[in-house]
Amino acid sequence: MNGNPERSAPRSRRIAWTLIAAACLAWGAAAQTEAIFARVGEATISRQEYEQAVAAAARGKFYHGKTPEAEIVKLRREVGDRLVDTTLLVKEAQRRKIAPDDAAVHKTLDGFDARYKTSPEWQRDRANVLPRLKRKLEDDSLVARLEAAVRNVPEPSAKDVDAYYAAHPEKFTEPEQVKLSLILLKVDPSSPTSVWTAARDEGAAIVKRLRGGADFGALAQLHSSDPSAQKGGAMGYVHRGMLPEAAQEALDKMSPVSVSEPVVLLEGVAVMRLEDRKPARLNPLASVGDRARDLLRREQSDAAWTNLIAQLRDRVPLSIDTSVYAATSADVAGTGEPPAR
Repeated sequence: MNGNPERSAPRSRRIAWTLIAAACLAWGAAAQTEAIFARVGEATISRQEYEQAVAAAARGKFYHGKTPEAEIVKLRREVGDRLVDTTLLVKEAQRRKIAPDDAAVHKTLDGFDARYKTSPEWQRDRANVLPRLKRKLEDDSLVARLEAAVRNVPEPSAKDVDAYYAAHPEKFTEPEQVKLSLILLKVDPSSPTSVWTAARDEGAAIVKRLRGGADFGALAQLHSSDPSAQKGGAMGYVHRGMLPEAAQEALDKMSPVSVSEPVVLLEGVAVMRLEDRKPARLNPLASVGDRARDLLRREQSDAAWTNLIAQLRDRVPLSIDTSVYAATSADVAGTGEPPAR
């Protein structure tokens, strides 16, 4: 039931082109409509452009069905912030006399021509849409080049790296490790209570035998359904956080070379023996210096970009119609036209 690929491919191209054309026709359309979503300095963002962007974001995020009502306001606000920030950043890039990557822009436009050359919709709308698409690609390129420049912060000094390491020991600390052996009595999660009860009883009998001196490895090979059974139940060292919560809680109460009571897990009933415990350990700066430097530089890069956007929002006069954030999913699912007032 896959259909004829030669017929479905042109249809998919038509659908894709329809979305592209609609977005490009709406983009930058503030001069053609009185409905304004935002004024950013001397620039404007039309309500049509905003609704088109919301519809596109909803299709990408909630492609599986209707947009949940609880997510609508959040989505609409995020889209609005993104459009405003993009407008601010394009103007800032122009102020800094940053030029778009013309070669990349033309390559993308040539790709559209090649992909949709047999599309009647492309041939019909090309002359109208192409200039808008070109401008959109140029603006995207300006923002990307501005971001690359702003994020290119200097390498942190050794003193700054030392201070960062001292202030964030949790980033350079190896979590506690436990070495354990396991016997897993596998039970299907959907099994009736009687099956789980039988597994717990079997686990209790195994615990009694182990505490009476039975060999853990031999019992693991005989009873365990875990892959570690082939190695006598030995799992080696595992970090805190890698184990199910119930297993971790049991291990936290155990001392080395002790056997747990039966522990009920999602996949069955477990009997564990704690072989060894390695406490959390802070790695010395000498061994994690490069990582500390990379983390610090990444945080400084993120801060530089975030601070620029905040500064632009403070410096440039903004007027945003935030009432549109309260629209419903019916508006998001529409064609992207502004709802009637």
